[in-house]
Amino acid sequence: MGVRALRTFTPEEYLLIEGQAEYKSEYFDGEIYAMAGASRNHVLIVGNSFHALRLQLKDKPCIPYSVDLKVKSLRTYTYPDILVICGEAKTEAKDYVVTNPTLIIEVLSESTEQTDRGIKFEKYRTIESLQEYVLI
Repeated sequence: MGVRALRTFTPEEYLLIEGQAEYKSEYFDGEIYAMAGASRNHVLIVGNSFHALRLQLKDKPCIPYSVDLKVKSLRTYTYPDILVICGEAKTEAKDYVVTNPTLIIEVLSESTEQTDRGIKFEKYRTIESLQEYVLI
C-alpha cells in the first residue's frame, strides 16, 4: 500500500481531496494512499478481461465498468480494475462512487497482490451485493 499517513482523514475529507487531486488515491480506515501507474501487461489484461465480460453480459441486466469508478466498502474507497453491477447502480458522491457491485475483479501485480488478497478482500466481503471477487 505505501508509507503510513501522518494523520487520518474522514471519508468526507478524502472525497473532497480526491475530487480536486490530479492523481487517484484509495482510502482505507482514515488513511489515503496514492495509486501508482499500471504496467502495459496489467492494462492489457484489464482491457481483455473487460472486453470478454462485456460480450458475455450483452443482453443481460449487468454492466461492467473499468478504470475510474470507486467502490465504497467498510470505511474504504477503492478503484477496482473491473466491477460489474447487476440491476440499478446505487451511487453516492455525484455518481463517482458505487456501493452495490455484484462482481469485483483485481489484476494482481507484485506491488498490489498483498493488498488485493488482504485488506481489499476483507473490506469487499462486507459489501452485501458482492457475489464474486476474482483475482487474475
